[in-house]
Amino acid sequence: MTRPPARLTVLAGPTAVGKGTVSADLRARYPQVWLSVSATTRSPRPGEVDGVHYHFVSPEEFDAMEASGEMLETALVHGRNRYGTPRRPVEERLAAGEPALLEIDLQGARKVRETMPDAQFVFLAPPSFEELVRRLVGRGTEDAEERERRLATARVELAAESEFDHVIVNDDVHRATDELVSLMGLPLAPTE
Repeated sequence: MTRPPARLTVLAGPTAVGKGTVSADLRARYPQVWLSVSATTRSPRPGEVDGVHYHFVSPEEFDAMEASGEMLETALVHGRNRYGTPRRPVEERLAAGEPALLEIDLQGARKVRETMPDAQFVFLAPPSFEELVRRLVGRGTEDAEERERRLATARVELAAESEFDHVIVNDDVHRATDELVSLMGLPLAPTE
């Protein structure tokens, strides 16, 4: 007997809201959940590993992937770098009935909704805009100009939360992860 296709969960939210942190917590506690690895034209941040955090590709490689239909969605983020979700791994996981999560930006979520409207769309929100600014500044990975660009984008993205099926406020990583787990229909696992 074949398993029915799994439902894709799309997690999106503004910069520095903690999408990566919540996804990492989810994967640490639920290794059976497959997390898509996006392709990007941006340079790796300190500690990021190609193929683990992102597939770091040249703009030419990205163009070729997009032109050949290999991407489920693509987006130009913060007016600078392109990001996209390779299509085949997502389709393979869903066909195998495995729980799958896409952690992407608002533009990407909108494009996935067009092509996979049965997916579950979850918006990760900060407790406040001030906390979002604190997190962005605190991670220290962007210069002042890039931070301002990201904050301008975040203001627009925060206004889009009503487009999503569910909103999770990331005021505590483990609590936010537990809420995401519940929405995905997984049994709760103990936190460390």
